[in-house]
Amino acid sequence: MNISERIEAAEAALAPKFRAIDEVSLFNQEKVLSAFRKEQIALRHFLPSTGYGYGDEGREALGRVYADAFGAERAIVSPALLSGTHTLTVALFGVLRPQDRILFLTGEPYDTIRGVIWGKGNGSLADFGVTYDILPLNGAGKVDYAAAKRVLCQTEYRMVYIQRSRGYDLRDAFTVSEIEDMCDFVRQAGFKGCIFVDNCYGEFVERKEPTEAGADLIVGSLIKNPGGGLAPTGGYIAGREEYIRMCENRLTAPSVGGEIGSYAYGYQQFYQGFFLAPHVVAQALKGGLLIGKCMEELGYENFPATSAPLADITRAIRFDTPEQLCAFIQSVQDVSPVDSFVKLEPWDMPGYDSKVIMAAGTFVAGASIELSADAPIRAPYTAYFQGGLTYEHCKLACREILKKLCGSV
Repeated sequence: MNISERIEAAEAALAPKFRAIDEVSLFNQEKVLSAFRKEQIALRHFLPSTGYGYGDEGREALGRVYADAFGAERAIVSPALLSGTHTLTVALFGVLRPQDRILFLTGEPYDTIRGVIWGKGNGSLADFGVTYDILPLNGAGKVDYAAAKRVLCQTEYRMVYIQRSRGYDLRDAFTVSEIEDMCDFVRQAGFKGCIFVDNCYGEFVERKEPTEAGADLIVGSLIKNPGGGLAPTGGYIAGREEYIRMCENRLTAPSVGGEIGSYAYGYQQFYQGFFLAPHVVAQALKGGLLIGKCMEELGYENFPATSAPLADITRAIRFDTPEQLCAFIQSVQDVSPVDSFVKLEPWDMPGYDSKVIMAAGTFVAGASIELSADAPIRAPYTAYFQGGLTYEHCKLACREILKKLCGSV
């Protein structure tokens, strides 16, 4: 079977999933459009602001649009939030106080947030007297509810932390339905604090967001799903008003909170990116499924399996050797629109415990809603890829990847 036939066979097998993705995209597009119409977004909201940003209509309305679309009471959307990790950090420091304790319900958090939690002498939460417990997932990669019940009954927690996406773990991302079950469970166990969800890579994959399923706060990056490939930087925090106001005080200062914040370049890309996001996410999901299906047919294990429900835009593929792993990551760089000529090498990337190789030939530097891939150089040798602004780009990338792997035309 040649490459064209492989791709055609994969598309035929995936047709029902593609239709389901389109239906979710239409639902979420209507939700976002309704938020824009409700807030009466106009050209004036795109205008730049300077100085303190008092009365910045663009900033304020953008937060309301996100809150409306995500079923939240209030939201911060800001270019001053520099990455997903920074946004998570602002939210954590906003809500938590010395002597508070966190329960990580879904296992260890992603690599870059670990130093924020338990780093020593670097201004971490631990340096400020915040403590934590990590509840390992069970053998199936799901929450260990029996263990969770024991610790929730024995310990007083200020926050329960849920990571929706897999990070660098070999597990499936959690669906919103699973997150809703987690929220219901911890409330029934008597927990009265903040249920906090790292929502990175999950926005608009399903019809509901975790804020519509019991979460008090969700956090994400604008150079992932909700930026739609247009937002040049930024992050968002959405959820209950009392917690958002605490986060505003940490983002700026306790005396001014959410009243200040200017952006001299204007907000059009943030609005337009959010409007396009449901469609772009659908393109990324289809592209990831296509590449995953073709890799599956060649015998490479996928997480999630292409038959499994989709909960985020990421996909993991396991290889036997670090050489195979690096070759796959390089092949993604080779088919990128930007820096396709770059030869990638693993390097000591800030915030990671292992060397990391990262393909990101993207228009927005490091944007993982664009077709990108990365991997820590450690066993089991697993490539994590995500994104794709258009299905057509993903399909072309799939063709080139298959050429390298099987050598046929």
